[in-house]
Amino acid sequence: MIAKLLLQNTFFVIAMAALLFAFAGTLHWPGAWAYLIASALIGPACGLWLARVDPGLLAERMRLTAREGQPTEDKRFMLVFVVVAVLWFVAMGLDRRFGGANAGAPLIVLGLVLYLVSTVLILWVFRANSFAAPVVKVQTERHHQVISTGPYALVRHPMYTSVMLFFIGVPLMLGSWWGLAFVPVFFVMFAIRTGIEERTLVAGLSGYADYAARVRYRLVPGLW
Repeated sequence: MIAKLLLQNTFFVIAMAALLFAFAGTLHWPGAWAYLIASALIGPACGLWLARVDPGLLAERMRLTAREGQPTEDKRFMLVFVVVAVLWFVAMGLDRRFGGANAGAPLIVLGLVLYLVSTVLILWVFRANSFAAPVVKVQTERHHQVISTGPYALVRHPMYTSVMLFFIGVPLMLGSWWGLAFVPVFFVMFAIRTGIEERTLVAGLSGYADYAARVRYRLVPGLW
């Protein structure tokens, strides 16, 4: 499983590098190098931590294919999300090609801090919720139950809240305003995903409807 983890992370880092530098038309991009190096280190570190504290969740998250019991609308969502994510990297690369995406050290540091905060919050989600799979599914084979502690006491979908900081931090590291322009798109997509997830959990997970009634906010405490 560790070998698979390292292989997956290496593949994703290389794929991101290929998209960014190919569309930028240059390797001279300090912010992109900072992001890729951070990703090459953070990914395996988080995976190794999860392998120690919750190997079952790590195995579940490393399965990147569709699952039995995953709603059709979530399978479609995942396809659209992958396309949008690829376009995000392409846009940031093109931004660099056309004279933008030129972050100085302060902006790179700010973006990296948001990336790290996002990572810490995601690890908090993993620690609280052993059922935080990458796809929408009631995991009956893993004795799925409602989680209402930790970040789940604040919002119903803290994973998406945490990941939004990543989608803000990365374009800051790269100095790309085109990348930042995608942030509302990602927010809307996560809002749609919460609807898919909640319909699935209300229908198939005992106690989720009561939990949703107790915790009012989906993504942003006090707002929505």
